[in-house]
Amino acid sequence: MSVYRRGKTWWYSFVFCGQYIQESAKTKSKTVAKEAEKNRRRELEEGYNNITPEDRNRRILTLDKAAEEYQEQYATRNSPNATRYSEYCIKHLVQHLGTKMLIESTDHSVIAYQQTRLKEKAAGKTINEEVGELFRIMGDAGEAIRLKLKRAKKLKLAEREDVGRALTAEEESSVLAQASASESPHIYSAVVIALNTGLRDSEIRHMQWRQIDFFKQLLTVGKSKTAEGTGRTIPLNSELLRALVQHQSWYEKNVGKPTGDHFVFAKGSHNHFDKTEPVTSFKTAWNRVRRDAKVSARFHDLRHTLITKLAESGAGDETIMGIAGHVSRRMLSRYAHIRTEAKRKALESIVKTAVQLPVPQNEGETIGHVMVN
Repeated sequence: MSVYRRGKTWWYSFVFCGQYIQESAKTKSKTVAKEAEKNRRRELEEGYNNITPEDRNRRILTLDKAAEEYQEQYATRNSPNATRYSEYCIKHLVQHLGTKMLIESTDHSVIAYQQTRLKEKAAGKTINEEVGELFRIMGDAGEAIRLKLKRAKKLKLAEREDVGRALTAEEESSVLAQASASESPHIYSAVVIALNTGLRDSEIRHMQWRQIDFFKQLLTVGKSKTAEGTGRTIPLNSELLRALVQHQSWYEKNVGKPTGDHFVFAKGSHNHFDKTEPVTSFKTAWNRVRRDAKVSARFHDLRHTLITKLAESGAGDETIMGIAGHVSRRMLSRYAHIRTEAKRKALESIVKTAVQLPVPQNEGETIGHVMVN
């Protein structure tokens, strides 16, 4: 048994199944720390001895090793996009729990992980996805923990329903004006693309000239977040076509003659551009634009704005999903923020066709059999 003090807090350490266990006892008492160490040993020993020999060897694997095996199998059964998202979730699990054995994962450790990720400002939905991957990596033991947390109503963290907002017409005009006046050679074209196609930030940054067909006036989306989004085609409306023609003219003068595999938004600045590499980020330029426009919005909200405007225009769900690349109506409903003014106009439109009843002149006057007060 080994307990020691760090500052005012006692810790314990020991070796279990070849793995070094070192944890805080979260106490200022040496006696309590010794008891905590003994209980932790007992917990691991019981977990080890209450499972079959076949599972036992797996349960003493560290999470990073178990995750490697899981990802190899996952990649053979799922699409590249699904595999990438799984890897994104597992990356955070390994960062925090990678050196822990699977047998060390309990309902308490899952709750501690949730709290740690919340402190890192991760969204509830993201954390739920990560914990789900943890359970799948653990197999039957993970399912047992999932059911235990579900019974205790601690399985799922709250998820945001309002994932963004649509810009008003005035905000949109202000953003376009400031983007046009920006020193950034990219931001105006990027904003126009986002407002007229709904493309995500990464889809715009990694766009190559081969994806733009000026003759057919079509844009073909490259690698997307979803399999359904990859390769979708979007017609170029007049505003977007004009902006792309202007951007191409600027590109030829400042970057070079564009070819199919060159990036539309080349990395670099001040006439020192590398057209074989995409721009790293629009963040700095976008923050200046929204600050000068006095608009509180994310770049991703430009995507929300397009989807909202399409919904308000009466476009059908299939049309909107074909443009935006959504995979479900549930996700569509999270993005289409039908604005109050559009709702007001829709309700007002039915008044024009309704039968006009006489307006009562005096208090207590009846219309038909209805008493008006």
